[in-house]
Amino acid sequence: MDGGAQYNPRTVEEVFRDFKGRRAGMIKALTTDVEEFYQQCDPEKENLCLYGFPNEQWEVNLPAEEVPPELPEPALGINFARDGMQAKDWLTLVAVHSDAWLMAVAFYFGARFGFDKADRKRLFDIINELPTIFEVVTGTAKKQSREKSSISNNSSSKSKSNSKGGKYTKGTRMKDEGDGQEMEDDEHGDTLCGACGENYASDEFWICCDVCERWFHGKCVKITPARAEHIKQYKCPSCSNKRARP
Repeated sequence: MDGGAQYNPRTVEEVFRDFKGRRAGMIKALTTDVEEFYQQCDPEKENLCLYGFPNEQWEVNLPAEEVPPELPEPALGINFARDGMQAKDWLTLVAVHSDAWLMAVAFYFGARFGFDKADRKRLFDIINELPTIFEVVTGTAKKQSREKSSISNNSSSKSKSNSKGGKYTKGTRMKDEGDGQEMEDDEHGDTLCGACGENYASDEFWICCDVCERWFHGKCVKITPARAEHIKQYKCPSCSNKRARP
């Protein structure tokens, strides 16, 4: 585990890039890689932490040995509560602590390299444009987006072909107009991917989970347009891995 010890972003843009990379890794652990993450957090082991790295990877490991550590430490002992609460509640708790750690790391760099008031505010503002890990994991960001745009799609409209580029898009309805068809885009600019938390883009393939109704980039959940054509009911990795926990 390097913990980013050799990586020291010095500008607002570099710190934000570092933040996004670490955030993406932690979101991956709590969504698309949730089963692997769950298994690694064995309550029989010592204090474990969830680390996110700038390269969008994650790792469950022991805390740093040096005191004080090079970077702020994530929450210790996330593994101890794993079997003592509902899996969903446990993941939510880890997500909250992960959000706190990301902010601590970002402003640690800001303090270390002397960001002034304007730089600190700018850093916070661009970070605040992204949904928190908590919002991504719980689907809160998606619910807020639905409330704003009043999307009223049903499951039959979840994967429609875009006539321009053969891509799949989110939130479109096919409506017959004589011999042709007209694509009607719903207001979906605020829709966020349930895996990476990034915004919807009309030129990307998206797919919706029929269980939790969250939208995902096809690339984030490893689903291609061709494969989606043969899926009658899609379940995202998180919903697929849900099972009765002791």
